[in-house]
Amino acid sequence: MLQPDISVNGIITLVVAGLIATLSKYLLRIKKKHLFNPAAITAVILDLAGSGAVIWWVGSLVLAPFAFIIGILIVRKLRRFDLFLPFVLASLVVMLIYGLLAQQSVSDVMMQSITSWPLIFFGTIMLTEPLTTPPTKKFHIIYGLLVGALFAAQFKIGNFYATPELALVIGNIFSFFVSSKQRLVLTFNKKTELAPYIYEFSFTPNEKLKFKPGQYLEWTLGHHNADDRGIRRFFTITSSPTEDDIKLTVRTSDKSSTFKKRLLEMQKGEKLMAGSLGGEFTLPEDETKKLAFIAGGIGLTPFRSMVEYLVDKNQKRDIIFFYVCNAEQDFVYKDLFKKAETVGVKMVYIVTKPENCSKDFKGKTGYITKETLTEEVPDLNNRMFFLSGPDAMVQSYKKLLQTVKIPATHIVTDYFPGF
Repeated sequence: MLQPDISVNGIITLVVAGLIATLSKYLLRIKKKHLFNPAAITAVILDLAGSGAVIWWVGSLVLAPFAFIIGILIVRKLRRFDLFLPFVLASLVVMLIYGLLAQQSVSDVMMQSITSWPLIFFGTIMLTEPLTTPPTKKFHIIYGLLVGALFAAQFKIGNFYATPELALVIGNIFSFFVSSKQRLVLTFNKKTELAPYIYEFSFTPNEKLKFKPGQYLEWTLGHHNADDRGIRRFFTITSSPTEDDIKLTVRTSDKSSTFKKRLLEMQKGEKLMAGSLGGEFTLPEDETKKLAFIAGGIGLTPFRSMVEYLVDKNQKRDIIFFYVCNAEQDFVYKDLFKKAETVGVKMVYIVTKPENCSKDFKGKTGYITKETLTEEVPDLNNRMFFLSGPDAMVQSYKKLLQTVKIPATHIVTDYFPGF
């Protein structure tokens, strides 16, 4: 983003830029939530100071394919096409309008937009930064359109020009107003082993968290020698809004990340931070809507939150719940799900590997098939399906549902940007 300059002034500018970016995360925040993309707000401040250092990425036909491939991989990983595509659309439309007014051809405008302007880099790298983007799909679209239009705009007020960094900062302000403002300090209470390698962690929050069952938080746990996954992770909230403690349930392994290893080592009274509440994998507001849940392994966590909420509220819903694990011993929260039968939840336990269940196991074995669905859910087309679990499983069962003519609008899949 900044002009490469090895002069004394250039090096000083780079050092100052680094300091501004770092300090912005601590000084420009409300309720411990920082407002701006650090790189963008740094560029705006340097612009206002008249440094002339901000030049952004200058594209070329040779570099464009590399920027595009790397950028799209990032967008795919974060699953932010609902943000990136509206941004590109708005940017190209505005650029085309300005270009036509300047009597340029459509082809020239499109070529210059992609190869001589930081469109791809900005839209895939800068725009998708998780901490300063809105929490829901609807706001992702609005955010992308807003920033895209401002990104391509060519206006000035006095000596103040429209710039890409200004567009992103304005978008960050919009994102802040539509996002959760809570930033929690969580005090560790206890750890419970629910099954081999599956642990529930219970924390006391410094204030009551306002959330919907099924949403996730970004959890920050500082520790030394962190691996490349870092000290921040996104996990679903296992607890219900009706409970006092905040619960987190994770699966561990011998090769767990340093984050999970540190989590396992926590002692009573230790603290961690949590914020950036998000997620749309939540119960429909219409309580009469018939539902079907499919959980694979640790993908159970959002459903545990929902079911606990229904039980505590004594809210009856017609739900058929498929709970799929590799082994019988991996099923957790069975007492809660037994209790949930009183509010309309029908459990169907499925062990994918028959050799991993006892002779007394009363569920099913194998995988969910068309036959399983038609047998257990005779009113398939009248239900909304919620899928949560490993990505391969979710995609596989999503395709299965589509083969039995379940419309895409009736299939909801869980997503949070990390595991």
